[in-house]
Amino acid sequence: MADSSGGSAATGQDAEILARLKEGYLKIKSQLAEVIVGQEQVVEEVVIAVFSRGHVLLVGVPGLAKTLLVSSLAQTMDLSFRRIQFTPDLMPSDITGTEVIQQDRDTGERHLRFIEGPIFANVVLADEINRTPPKTQAALLEAMQERHVTVGRTTYPLPEPFFVLATQNPIEQEGTYPLPEAQLDRFMFNIKVNYPTSEEETQIIRRVTSGRMHEIKPILTAKEILALQDLVYRIPVADHMIEYAKTLARLTRPKEPEAPQFIRDWLTWGAGPRAGLYMIWAAKARAALAGRNYVSADDIAAVAHPVLRHRLITNFVAQADGIDTDIIITKLLEMVPKYGE
Repeated sequence: MADSSGGSAATGQDAEILARLKEGYLKIKSQLAEVIVGQEQVVEEVVIAVFSRGHVLLVGVPGLAKTLLVSSLAQTMDLSFRRIQFTPDLMPSDITGTEVIQQDRDTGERHLRFIEGPIFANVVLADEINRTPPKTQAALLEAMQERHVTVGRTTYPLPEPFFVLATQNPIEQEGTYPLPEAQLDRFMFNIKVNYPTSEEETQIIRRVTSGRMHEIKPILTAKEILALQDLVYRIPVADHMIEYAKTLARLTRPKEPEAPQFIRDWLTWGAGPRAGLYMIWAAKARAALAGRNYVSADDIAAVAHPVLRHRLITNFVAQADGIDTDIIITKLLEMVPKYGE
């Protein structure tokens, strides 16, 4: 049986794989809790994006362990990890790689040899992506979309699985190159990394200053992750769940006749069709991580904020009223009834 979202329905043979995914996710959370204090929702959303084949934009001030989170997650999944520090002088070839001329010592013949850039890794951390010029940003974002790099006339496939987790500082904007809306749309999730609570901050200080480091052990292999990604794709989605995701996306568009008044008052532009696609893909992954082979309205509502957050453009009225996209999304979720419930 085929589901209406494009994948075939999960069969009884998938139950064992679902159980493996749920068990692996719980172990990953347990391992990360040994090195990352708090941030449970951030961890969950990053893992959801991983199993949805999506890329993530992490937005938070410095010092919130974003780099540690990404590198630790790569270790739990036994994946190769590279960190790229974006700077104003970074060139596209510094990311993708370059061809160099080599000479054969025996024959004297010269030939071109491609030297891979840091993007050739399973997990790539693009640190402070808004600090590099648009040309270099575009090289990274093109590789994210196409999952390969073309140098000269040769195309080089990127390793699978492949994820980009980019970070951005929401405070310091001087000397930065903000990502255009079209480029932001390539990220499945925009995840906010908030300050820790008072208790969590006490734990962080105690743990870091104790000098004891927890060893991260691999839980899932690259081969297992690819199989689990395939299972997530095949989870069926009922038509009324697709309708729910579509409705949430369409109601954010102020020029649509069905758009509520607060959307017309506060937004200039709403989310495109990719938002509905990402909400369904992410909801499938969230259901699978819970050991379920079906998608509920709660799954879609749970991923609405990270999917829609960077796809809504507020106007001057909203900014003057102190209204951000999170407030608008929350209001929208409260207004739209959960289909099938």
